[in-house]
Amino acid sequence: MTVSYRQPGVVLTDRHFTVPLDHDDPTAETIQLYGREVVASDRARQDLPWLVYLQGGPGFGANRFVGRQAWLGRALEEYRVLLLDQRGTGHSTPANRQTLPLRGGPAEQADYLARFRADSIVRDCEAIRPQVTGGAPWTVLGQSFGGFCTVTYLSKAPEGLAAAMLTGGLPSLHAHAEDVYRAAYPRIERKVVAHYARYPQDVERARRIADHLLHHEVTLPNGYRFTVEAFQSLGILLGGAEGSHQLHFLLERAFVRTPRGLELSDAFQEEVQGLLSYAGHPLYALVHEAIYGQDGRPTAWSAERVRAEFPQFDAAKTLTGDAPLLFTGESVHPWMFDCDPALRPLRETAEHLAARTDWQPLYDPARLAANEVPVAAAVYHDDMYVDTAHSLETARAIHGLRPWVTNEFEHDGVRAGGPRVLDRLLALTRDEV
Repeated sequence: MTVSYRQPGVVLTDRHFTVPLDHDDPTAETIQLYGREVVASDRARQDLPWLVYLQGGPGFGANRFVGRQAWLGRALEEYRVLLLDQRGTGHSTPANRQTLPLRGGPAEQADYLARFRADSIVRDCEAIRPQVTGGAPWTVLGQSFGGFCTVTYLSKAPEGLAAAMLTGGLPSLHAHAEDVYRAAYPRIERKVVAHYARYPQDVERARRIADHLLHHEVTLPNGYRFTVEAFQSLGILLGGAEGSHQLHFLLERAFVRTPRGLELSDAFQEEVQGLLSYAGHPLYALVHEAIYGQDGRPTAWSAERVRAEFPQFDAAKTLTGDAPLLFTGESVHPWMFDCDPALRPLRETAEHLAARTDWQPLYDPARLAANEVPVAAAVYHDDMYVDTAHSLETARAIHGLRPWVTNEFEHDGVRAGGPRVLDRLLALTRDEV
């Protein structure tokens, strides 16, 4: 059953689809996908081309816009839009600590989750496209991991695409997870240095919080074990347009004086647990490194192993001197499955995924070199989440791709930049600039 309803300036329709869990065995088990169709109110009865949006992540459902927020207003000038909740996310069949035990034990859960990478997401798109467009190709907009999926789409099923646009989402075609994080830690350090240059008072604040956590056991109200490593991981904020400011405002109210002395304030702890918890997006933690698995090597907790090559991120060593504490960024570590109550039951499942060696290639360099689909990509200079050098190497490898390299935005430019980013990408795909 489809249900339509209205928000200011738009008509929304809930769309539900059934797809195979394993597209190589279409007669076996199925899962449900959810998509929210959006069309401008004054164009609701028109026959419009389709744009499908692939959210970043992995593990996040599509944006829940109200009206014509961010890039959506620009898209609705020309398209009927499908905001797709990729498998396992949003309102699609969930995959979390509550539902995964239905699969069996940790090994069976890992086998299930191995089908939640970009290759399966692209096959989902191709399975539902005839139901949405009547068989016509559609335009895809991929943000971050959604851009990774778009490169897979260009590799596996370019006939389904009228055009492709990527924002902060051009992956390396060949890099192992180790290579990704070896390139990431220096970028993260630069972002932290830039944050302290903007807010020098945060140097002492961050050191005081880290020192407190090294000498006290702190459990947040939701049961999260708040360690110094968890505190450092709040650096993930620094990859967004407002993240440095958000981190600053968080740090400035960390402590409160109590009869027992200084303690971390309730307000600080409440905000921190919302930032750290994976309860709403556990797939991010479970399959994050698996999105880089292609060459038969296990990912084997690459971010954790590579971090040891950068001792400046060791908080305990930092606090023996007077250097600023370094935050970390977009990476997943084994300790998260001990600290986060939403992830603890899935620790063994994560270990199975980290040990897998049967990952199949996600990209086809030969097919990309012969690409004929109009493609444009926003590459954000010194993007904290996606290495610029990797992105530009891939841009050169995809025939006809037009990159737009800009330092005006951080990784979330397609949101923060409103219609400007999408307007530029559309023009690039049409050779209008």
